[in-house]
This record gives sequence, C-alpha cells and structure tokens, in this order.
Amino acid sequence: MKPESMRGENTVFVLLSFEGPDLYALAGGLGVRIAQLARTLASKDFLTHLFFIGDPHLKGEESTENGNLILHRWCQWISQSCPNGVYQGEYAKHEDFSRSIPPWIIEHIVRPSVEEGKLVAVLAEEWHTAEAACRLSEQLKAVGLRDEVGIFWNANNTFGFEHIDWERLKRETTITAVSRYMKHIMRDMGVPTLVIPNGIPEELLRPVNEQAAERVRKHLAGDPLLLKVARWDPGKAWMQSIEGTARLKAGGRHPVFIARGGMEGYGADVLRRAVALGLDVRDVTTAGESVDERLDAIIAAAGADVLNIRFHCQHELLRTLYYACDAVLANSSHEPFGLVGLEVMASSGVVFTGGTGEDYAQHFFNSIVLDTNDADEIAGYLDYLAAHPEVSRRLRNAGQVTARQYTWPFVVDGLIERLESRARVHGALARPFEVVTQRALESVAEPSQLDAASLGVAAASSTVRPALIESIG
Repeated sequence: MKPESMRGENTVFVLLSFEGPDLYALAGGLGVRIAQLARTLASKDFLTHLFFIGDPHLKGEESTENGNLILHRWCQWISQSCPNGVYQGEYAKHEDFSRSIPPWIIEHIVRPSVEEGKLVAVLAEEWHTAEAACRLSEQLKAVGLRDEVGIFWNANNTFGFEHIDWERLKRETTITAVSRYMKHIMRDMGVPTLVIPNGIPEELLRPVNEQAAERVRKHLAGDPLLLKVARWDPGKAWMQSIEGTARLKAGGRHPVFIARGGMEGYGADVLRRAVALGLDVRDVTTAGESVDERLDAIIAAAGADVLNIRFHCQHELLRTLYYACDAVLANSSHEPFGLVGLEVMASSGVVFTGGTGEDYAQHFFNSIVLDTNDADEIAGYLDYLAAHPEVSRRLRNAGQVTARQYTWPFVVDGLIERLESRARVHGALARPFEVVTQRALESVAEPSQLDAASLGVAAASSTVRPALIESIG
C-alpha cells in the first residue's frame, strides 16, 4: 500500500544549491537558508542530501546530524584553484555542477530509494541549479524513473534570471518562490509558482541582553536611535534612510543612525550625501572580536550623527542593537523576502519595511510598512512613535509573536504539507478513500464478504502508478 504521509522512513530529500554551510560557500543569505533547511529536515528524521560548492580542503562527503544529513561538497577540483570562495570560477563550477550531479543522483540516490519503496523529493535553489534540475528530470525520463521523483526549483531572487530557459524549467520542474513578492514578479513573466517562505533559527527567539541594550541607549542618547544593516546598494534605500535622519535633525531632534554596510563602492556615495545634508559621520573600528568589545567601540563613537560600522557584526551583537534601537530600517525597494525584518521581530525590535509586501509584515500591527521612497514618510512615522510609545511596545510584542510562526520547524512543516498535497494529486501518496478501502480489506477475514463495489474501488486504486510530484507548468 502507498504511504499516507511523508515521513522519515519513506522519504529522501535531495537539496541542490551553489552556496552551503562551509565558510567557503557562505556568500549571503542563500547559504544560511539552505543550511538551516537541511538541518531542520534532518532533525525531523528525513535522510537529506545537500549538494553545494564546498570547501576544497574538507571531506568531499560528510555525514552529520546523527547520519540524517549528508553533505556533498561538489566541484572541489575546481575550487582548489579558486580560493576566494564559492563564486570565484562561477561559470566553470556551474557547468561541472550541471553536468555531473544528475547522473550521480540517479545512480546513488534515486535507484536505491525506489528499490526500497521510498519517495524522493529534490529541492533546487537559485539560477545556478536550474540547468541541473532540468537535466535531472530529462535523464530520469530516459531511464523510466521520472514519475518516482518530485523536482522543485525555488526562486529566492531575480539574480541570474537571464540565464534560465523558463519554458524548459516549467516543463521539467515544479517552480516555487520564497515570497508573494517573488511570486508576483514571476507571474508577470508567465511563470506559475507555489510559495514556500524563508525561516529563521529558533535560537533567535532567545531573550536579548537587556542590560547591554540599555547601555547602548544610554550612552548613544539617540532621539531616535536608528539602525540599518544591508549591502551598500541603491535598492536598499540607503539614501531615503539618510535623508530621513537629516529631516529629523533639521526638525530639532537628535537622531543617531548606526549604519552597517558592505564592501560596495556605493557606500562612499551614501556617506558623502550624509555629510552634504549636515550629518556628522564617524567610522567605527576595533581590533576586538567579542560582542562586548564591539559594543564598547560603538558606544565610544557617541556624539556623531551617523556611526559607520567597519567590522563584522555577529548575530548576538545585532540582536542587542535591534532591541536597543527605536527603529531598524529594513526598507529596501527590492526585497524578495526580507529576512532582516524577521530577525528584528524575533529580538523584540521595531522594524520599518519597504513597500515590497513582505509576507509577514502587517502595518501598525507588527511593523511599520513604508509606501514610498520619500524620506518624509520615515521621519513622520518616527515622530508618531515618539508621541505614542504604547504603539512601539505593541509592535515589539506582536513582532515576536509573528517571528515564532516563521522559525524553520514551522516553515518545514509547511513545506511538507505542500509536498504531500502535490504527491496525493499525482498518486504517490494514498488518498483518503484508498486508505479506507485498504483498511476495510485488511479487516475482513474473507474477500467474499466485500461487495462488488468495494472490490472495484480497491482494484482501481491498486493500479495507480506512483508519481511524487509533477510540474505544474
């Protein structure tokens, strides 16, 4: 009898991603996402294989999470001559990844799993894996195994979309997106998607260090105290944030804006604009590596309007700042998911999001959702919150409740529900009437006691060919 649901004993997951959990492979949010997704699936007792462009100096294959998670570090022979991380030698790695992974998965994972009567679900992330996902589907068809494997391809961003053959991808996979924002972009391209959201680690819900946060508030004395953490990129709305700070200062308040950008050259344009608007900018550096040492360096920069953080901010440091600040500006004009907003909520902070429709953001319930790129909108809402501190308290409380609904265990449960739904539609999992019929058969001592109609249903259900998930294209 076909299984009724997807469980660890009957389902194997295969994850495809360029980025991964190694420091070598962590270039952005994708590496964090795929690592958390893999670990959560493994924690729920699913055997999970993660293929990624791993550190060339570590084991090519490594078993972790009590044997439930198998790391496959791919393209190591190329990475040995590309010491600067996952995206050095990007196109050579992409070609090798696309060519070599599909036959390996078929022979070493799919065939053994099918022989054991198990379902196989492949989840591929971002444009670098689209070709591999298509080739895997086509090669499975060639050996008569396509109906035994569900293949999902997920869009986290629009990066690299120009490299994708969309008609082929729609034909060979089920396409998903990380948010309604991405779903709407892809709908306008004629690409139907399912939405499977991002998540945050449960540990981010731990209480923050309130004493450290109070020390930051006291010494920086911002009115308001603001924070923005993002790449130096026009799409991150840095100019709107800086100009909003300047409007507050011109209006008689004493804002302090903590800025943590990246290595991008656009940062110089932003800081020059801040100076031109009459804001005092101060770089913040330190040789210390602990959270306390870095908080001390920030506090020591008190007196400037804009504190330009020039060192890495670990999660614990960021969580303290999220809680300490009156608002965290996560107001991008292009934001496929907006993970920073959820991290702020988890830390009981107040977040301003952009008008990009983050799935979790509800205006004046758990966040402030900006509608425009006008700096006056930021300044106006900050003035309102100063006059209504009870609203800030409500936003902080509701935000943490929201964040709990987006932890990885919750997200993975939703993913399994999506997969099970598709599996039942295409015959890989038993439908309710099949389960009832099979149980009736098992409860009757002699088949003659069943009426002809029941036998007919049972016979019909036994002929359905297993098929995990087909493309919705």
